[in-house]
Amino acid sequence: AIAQVTFQNSSQTILRVDNGSYGPEIEEYHYYYDQWPIGLSVSSKGRLFVCYTRGDYQFTLGEAVNKTAEVPYPAGLNLPASETNTTWHGIQFGSNNQTGLISVQALYITPATANRPETLWVLDTGRPTIMNAQGVPTMPYGQPGGPKVIGISLNNDTVYATYTFPSDVHYPDSYMNDIRFDLRSNVTSSGQGIAYIVDSSNEGRPGFIMLDLGTGDSWRRLSQDASVLRVDQDVPSYQGHPFYQNTLGSPIGHLQEGLDGIQLSPDGKTIYYSPLTGNYLYSVPAANLRERDTNPLADQAAHNNVSNLGQRGGNANGFEGDSNGLVYQLMPEHNAIYYYDPRDLQTHGYVRDPRIIWPDSASIGADGYFYMNINQLPYQPMWNGGVDLRMHPGAVLRCKLLGNGTKISTL
Repeated sequence: AIAQVTFQNSSQTILRVDNGSYGPEIEEYHYYYDQWPIGLSVSSKGRLFVCYTRGDYQFTLGEAVNKTAEVPYPAGLNLPASETNTTWHGIQFGSNNQTGLISVQALYITPATANRPETLWVLDTGRPTIMNAQGVPTMPYGQPGGPKVIGISLNNDTVYATYTFPSDVHYPDSYMNDIRFDLRSNVTSSGQGIAYIVDSSNEGRPGFIMLDLGTGDSWRRLSQDASVLRVDQDVPSYQGHPFYQNTLGSPIGHLQEGLDGIQLSPDGKTIYYSPLTGNYLYSVPAANLRERDTNPLADQAAHNNVSNLGQRGGNANGFEGDSNGLVYQLMPEHNAIYYYDPRDLQTHGYVRDPRIIWPDSASIGADGYFYMNINQLPYQPMWNGGVDLRMHPGAVLRCKLLGNGTKISTL
C-alpha cells in the first residue's frame, strides 16, 4: 500500500502543502549530548547499545544508562584514543590490538540459542579517523589484528569470541561497515553459523566478507562487482539542498561509498544489499556467498546470480529487516525510512519525519519497535570545510513496525 501523506493548510494559502511526515507515530527515545553516534542495537531486555567511530572520542562502544547519557561498555575494553593508530615509515596505520576496541562501526544482537547466549556482536573497523601532518582528516590503513568481530555475552557482559582477518581477506584499505548473522547449524560445515560482513571500502575494493564462526575462516565474494561499486559524481540532496563534500584541505568532491546496506531474509536464503551512492536495490542467494574457494566456480556463480531489484527512489544508508520479510532502507535524502516488500516486488514508504536528519543505522527490537540513530552526518565538520554545523542533541527515534512485525528469530 502507498504510504498516506498528511497535508496541512496554513492561513497564507489555500493550496495543498506537504508537511513532511507520514507513517506511524515517532517517539524520541534517547538523546545524545556528547559523542555523535553511528550504530545501535537493542537487546531483548531493552538495553540500548551504541557505537561511535573514532577520532578523538573517549570511547567507541557504550551503553545508554538513561535518556541522555551513555557510558563506556564493557569497562576497560575501549582503547584510549591515543592508542588507536601508529606510524610506520611515515605511513599511518590503525592499531593491531586484537582485544581492545579501536573504532566500532556497527552492532548487531543475536538472540540466545542452545549453544550461545544472547550476544552483542561488535564490528571494529580498526581504522580511526585522524589528522595528518597537514591537518587534513585521513583514515589510517588497517593492519591484521585491528579489524575484528567481537562477541559479548549479554548474560555476564564479557567477551567470549574474537575473530580477526588475514590481509588477503581484509585488505589494508577495507572498511567493514555492517554485519548480519545466520547461526543455524546447517549453513557451515563447522555447525556454528556464519557472519556476512559489508566491506564498503572507499578506496575501490568493496565486497562481502564471510566469517565461519566455528573455524574463524574468512573469505570474500562479489569484490568489485558492478552492484557493489559506488556511483561516481553522485550529488544527493539533504533538507532540500544539493550536497557536495567539502573536506578540509581537499578539493570539493562527492561521497564515494559503495556497498553499504545489507539484510538477510528471515529464511536465510537471500541477501539484500546496495551501495550508498546509488538508487538500485540488489540481491544475491546467500548460498553463493557461503560457497568456499575450493569450488573453482564459486566466485563466478556469485557474480552470475546477482539480481537487480530495481530503483527505490533515492540513496539508502543502512538496512534492517523484520519477521514479515520486509527490508527497511534508511533514506537520508528523504528524511524517511522505506521498505522493500518481496511479495509485491516494490519499495514503499514506511515513515517520514523532519526529525529524521540522516538516519545512520537501525535496530529492530523484540518489542516490535524500529529504532534508528539520527546523527546529522551531512553537517559534520569533515564534510563542511572543518566547520561543525550539527546541533545537539542527536537522537534515537523509534516507531512501531508494520503488520505486527518483530525481530527476526529464525536465524
